[in-house]
Amino acid sequence: MLEQILVLLPQVLFDGFILGFIYAMIALGYTMVYGVLELINFAHSEIFMIGAVAGVEVFRYLAPLIPNGYLLLLVAVVVGAAVAGLTAILVERMAYRPLRRRGTTNRLVPLVTAIGVSFFLQDLVRLIEGLWHNEFFLRMRTMPDLEGSFTLFGGAIFIQTKSVIVIVVSVLMLWGLTYLVNRTKLGMAIRAVAQDLSTASLMGINPDQIISRTFLIGGSLGGVAGVLFALIYTTINPYVGFLPGIKAFTAAVLGGIGNIPGAMLGGLVLGQLENFFGTYLPILTAGNFGTEYKDVVAFLILIFILLFRPQGLLGQMVKEKV
Repeated sequence: MLEQILVLLPQVLFDGFILGFIYAMIALGYTMVYGVLELINFAHSEIFMIGAVAGVEVFRYLAPLIPNGYLLLLVAVVVGAAVAGLTAILVERMAYRPLRRRGTTNRLVPLVTAIGVSFFLQDLVRLIEGLWHNEFFLRMRTMPDLEGSFTLFGGAIFIQTKSVIVIVVSVLMLWGLTYLVNRTKLGMAIRAVAQDLSTASLMGINPDQIISRTFLIGGSLGGVAGVLFALIYTTINPYVGFLPGIKAFTAAVLGGIGNIPGAMLGGLVLGQLENFFGTYLPILTAGNFGTEYKDVVAFLILIFILLFRPQGLLGQMVKEKV
C-alpha cells in the first residue's frame, strides 16, 4: 500500500494543482464582488457555466474556420469572458442594483436574490440549448494541437498541454487582477468604494459605475475559468457550475474572502486536499469509501474554517461596516 501511495504521489500533486487553479480562477470572481459589496454572489457559479457554454459553442462553430487550436482557444476565451462579463453586468443591474437603491439592509435579501438568479440562469441556458441543439450535455470539440502531452521524472508525472495552459492563464489572471486593483485608477476607485461607498461618491466616484465594472471583471474571470474547465473536462451541462462554484466559494473563504492572493492560495490548497483524498481514500479504506467522498472534504473545510478561523488564511479580522 505504501509503495502504491508513493508511486501515485507526484501525479496526485500535479493534478491537485490543476484542480486548484480551476477553483482559484472561479474564486477570484467571488472575491471581487465580495470585496466591494460584501455580497456572496452565488449566481457567479452560473456566470462560470455560461462562459463554459460560450466556449463550447465557439469550438463547435469556428473550428472549421480556425484550424489552429491555440488561436481558436484564444477566441473562445475572449468570447467566453465577454459573454460571462456582460451577463454579470445584467445580473447586477436587474437584480442587485434595485435592492441597493431601495436601501435594503437585510443581508438575506440579496443572498436569496443571488440564489434565485442562479436557478433562473440554469434553466435559461437549458431552455436555449434545448431549443437550439436539443442537447443537455455539450461536448468540447477536440483540436489535435491542444491534445498533446509529455512526461516528467521518468514518466512519474503525465502532463497534458491543456494543463499547462490552465496554469499559465491562472497565473496571468492573478497577476493582472492584482496589478489592476493596486496600480490603476480603476483599482483605486474599486478600493475606495469597497472602503466606504458613501464617502467615495462624495469624492466624485460613481459607485454604480464602479460596481458594474467590478461585476464585469469578476464575471469575465469566471467566463475564462469556464472555458478552461470545458477544455479540461470536455463535457458540460447547464448545471455544471453548481459544485465547482460552491467549492470555489469554499476556496475564497479558506484563503480569506475579499483577498485576491488568498483566493488563489485557497483554491490551490483545496484542490490538493480534494485530489489527495479522492485518490487515496479508496486505497486506504480498501474500497469501502470511493472517490465520490472527496466532495465531503470541501464542505468539512468550510465548516472548520468558519468555526476556527473565519477570516481565512490570509484574511484579517475587520469591523463590520455601519
